[in-house]
Amino acid sequence: MSFWIDTHCHLDAAEFEPDAPAVRARAALNHVAHCVLPAVEVANFDAVRRLAHQGGDSYALGIHPLYVAKAQEADLATLDARLLQYRDDPRLVAVGEIGLDFLVPELTTSPLRERQEFFYLAQLKLARKHGLPVILHVRRSADRLLKGLRDLGGSGIAHAFNGSDQQARAFVALGFKLGFGGALTYERALQLRRLAASLPLEAIVLETDAPDMPPHWLYTTAGQREAGAPQGRNEPGELPRIGAELAALRGMSASDLADASTRNALAALPRLRALLAV
Repeated sequence: MSFWIDTHCHLDAAEFEPDAPAVRARAALNHVAHCVLPAVEVANFDAVRRLAHQGGDSYALGIHPLYVAKAQEADLATLDARLLQYRDDPRLVAVGEIGLDFLVPELTTSPLRERQEFFYLAQLKLARKHGLPVILHVRRSADRLLKGLRDLGGSGIAHAFNGSDQQARAFVALGFKLGFGGALTYERALQLRRLAASLPLEAIVLETDAPDMPPHWLYTTAGQREAGAPQGRNEPGELPRIGAELAALRGMSASDLADASTRNALAALPRLRALLAV
């Protein structure tokens, strides 16, 4: 039977604190065989590692661009030390979540724009030093991320990709896979849906980014929330339905997409292969 890999899921988020084991169990019932749990700051390194071991999943360690404002340069030394300490841990599969965010206004101007770039490039160097792929945060920053990769090297996953076709193909040419999730389920996301439908199949991996990036069936507007409607919580168990929507866009079966996206995840994050015994 085909199964799915959620290549980006924040099970350590506060939204999952009351029932994380139940969330993971529902995902397993929906044939989500594995989740990759990226860290966002030094403070949650231990949490993602613990959850990965408890749930039979994997984890990545890194400093997210939205957290660089409060990060210290010493945190890079801590990351380096942890990557060395856990180098023989088969569940450590990448450096991430790292990258650049040029959507949030205060991050686009000095000094935080330069600080983001400093942390991004430093973490690319650490990934190369420790022989690990990276999981990239890409928001209006594809060209700058690509420059860093061309200068320093790297492979892995461009998470929640929403750039142009040209940018997508540039990442793919460098050996990256592109992560797609709930955003492609919105009919108004015309460019993203066209991209997800037209890229080579071997370029695509799937993710939920749970609890973020809810698919359309979980989303409620601000007006609906004011009227008392709850915002649906995204979780890894939604991945097969997201995958089915992408499969329909591509004119293929969901099981074939599950198989292909699993192969692609194993190629992007090679340590997964031993964990899944495939």
